[in-house]
Amino acid sequence: MFSLFILLLQRLGIILVLAFLLVNVSFFRKLIAQKSLKAGIALIAIFTIFTIISNLTGVEITRNNSLVQAPFLTGLPQSDSIANTRTLVITVAGIIGGPLVGSVVGFLGGLHRVIQGNFSDYFYIVSSTLVGLVSGLLAKKLKHNTSYPSPGMSAALGLLAESLQMIFIGIFSGLALVKLIIIPMILLNSIGVSVFISILNAYLSNEQQLKAVQTHDVLNLTNRTLPYFRQGLNINSAQQACRIIRQYTNFDAVGITDRVNVLAHVGAGEDHHLAGQAVLTDLSKHVIASGTARFAYHQAEIGCPHAGCPLASAIVLPLIVNDKTIGALKMYFTKAERLTSVEENLAQGLASIFSSQLALGMAEEQSKLASDAEIKSLQAQINPHFFFNAINTVSALMRTNVDQARTALLQLSTFFRSSLQGVTETQIPLKQEKEHVNSYMSLEQTRFPDKYTVIYAIDAAPEVQVPPFCLQVLVENSVRHAFPNRRKGNIIKITVKQHPTALNIIVADNGIGIKKELLARLGQETITSSTGTGTALANLNRRLIGLYGNESHLQIKSSAAGTTIKIVIPNL
Repeated sequence: MFSLFILLLQRLGIILVLAFLLVNVSFFRKLIAQKSLKAGIALIAIFTIFTIISNLTGVEITRNNSLVQAPFLTGLPQSDSIANTRTLVITVAGIIGGPLVGSVVGFLGGLHRVIQGNFSDYFYIVSSTLVGLVSGLLAKKLKHNTSYPSPGMSAALGLLAESLQMIFIGIFSGLALVKLIIIPMILLNSIGVSVFISILNAYLSNEQQLKAVQTHDVLNLTNRTLPYFRQGLNINSAQQACRIIRQYTNFDAVGITDRVNVLAHVGAGEDHHLAGQAVLTDLSKHVIASGTARFAYHQAEIGCPHAGCPLASAIVLPLIVNDKTIGALKMYFTKAERLTSVEENLAQGLASIFSSQLALGMAEEQSKLASDAEIKSLQAQINPHFFFNAINTVSALMRTNVDQARTALLQLSTFFRSSLQGVTETQIPLKQEKEHVNSYMSLEQTRFPDKYTVIYAIDAAPEVQVPPFCLQVLVENSVRHAFPNRRKGNIIKITVKQHPTALNIIVADNGIGIKKELLARLGQETITSSTGTGTALANLNRRLIGLYGNESHLQIKSSAAGTTIKIVIPNL
């Protein structure tokens, strides 16, 4: 029995070495992660080969229970038996591939054993199939997420599987054979199953940890490059991004180009791959022209015309925004063998992320341009109906009160200067916006003395930032629409209060209010009305939402006692 134990231990070593090699093959790891029919067939083929190897490397046991050693047992007399690791392999097949894979592998392994024994001992087909089925069913219940059963549970499955096999052997081949082989085979096969599954679990666990570390590094990398790529593709942003990419990866050099010139090159070869100069390598030119990724595994494939260039392998990927190639991301090694599929996958992922970051930057730039256009549209709405009235007022005053006319002209100048400044800014100090309102109201008061009273209730710093025209438009709206037939007692109150999370702006009047049928539409769309179109309010509302989000939309309440319009600007 001890001799048999030693011989089987040697056979077990062969299987475990093969298991270690198998687990390190990426093709096998992809198979066990899939649940497709094709993957199942491939697993059946792999484990069937293992069972055949187990049968061929088994230990022959003669009729009188003596051991016969041979390199390969291609055939044996019907009277002889084999002690081998077949059950171990079938059990592992069931654990990894499930009951179907385990059953088929068991059937094929048992069939080969029958053929090997000159078509004797047909019970091995049934027993091996049953071992694969039971192992697969039990493992399916014990499996947790991506991990297979623990070493202890795997050993228990191996012990159960070998015990089933022993029952069949005892029934059909006699108890004498069972007494000889039961201890070494149950012990070694259960240990073998445990070790095989432990190797697999350890590799998968390490792979998950490595992916977690890589994901963490990639997230840090993309987080640090985002501010630069949002600036667009230029020499400064490319230089900063290349330094960050090289810091977080193992590449010997990193470069970024636009469609014509090198924008940045950090690392090996930076003495001749210079920022601002034309793209040198044929590889990069091809990628920019075709918009498809290219990999170079030899220096000649890179196509750098500079003699003595140290770059030996490369990954060059297009940077694509809105389906157009705007440049290329280039990553190099100085030793060709260092370029593997891991680096290729990493580079492709980074190129996709950087393209998205560049697209985000371009979208923000377009949004800013659109916002500026919105302000200009708003400004165009403000000026015409006010300008001619102010000029007519000044003309009339020049006949009666030159000093007052001069003051009115200065206020008009202040008003338009503030308007022009607002066109170029997305936010201005509250103090500046208040001056804008004051100049506007001064001109209105010149036209209609004592008609309006403006009350300020400001509890916020003068430097706090607000959108241009946010007060002026609302005040003008009250002046134009709230007091159609009242010459006195017209009050406009402007309240600005700083809260911990937001700045609240409220403009209220004691006018006639807004008709109910217009209230829901005001600020949302252009309105056909005898007193105006509401375009200025609609433009301002869109402007606020574009800058701060939906929570900053105009909140309008109105009744016969007056109208209140509120703006909430979140603290950014």
